[in-house]
Amino acid sequence: MFRRSSFAVMVGVAVAFVAGASSRPAYAIKQFFDEFKTVYVKPGSPLAAEVETAKCNVCHAGSSKKERNSYGNALADLLDKKEDAKNVEKIRKALETVAAMPSDPAKPDAPTFGALLEQGKLPGGPAK
Repeated sequence: MFRRSSFAVMVGVAVAFVAGASSRPAYAIKQFFDEFKTVYVKPGSPLAAEVETAKCNVCHAGSSKKERNSYGNALADLLDKKEDAKNVEKIRKALETVAAMPSDPAKPDAPTFGALLEQGKLPGGPAK
């Protein structure tokens, strides 16, 4: 009887390990995303639909949450995910600062991130 129960425990541990190893970690910071939505997303607006579809891809690129788009990189330069996650004032200041930045610094006529948001577009480009 002891052998069967220890076998069941080992199988359970193995299943838990495989499930944990195969799950993708979420790198997006919920507080950052929530403040972004509070500041920029108005219910029923074209941007609301884009953000709902894009979710983490507002700041991240592709399927890997380790990769950021240009908007995410600009925010990452101003915010630390551990130190600033609960600092609403600093998050909003960073959003404001980044909104004034050109969406493509290599192009002098590129719209700012804020201009893209006002047009109802994702600031880092279409979600991939």
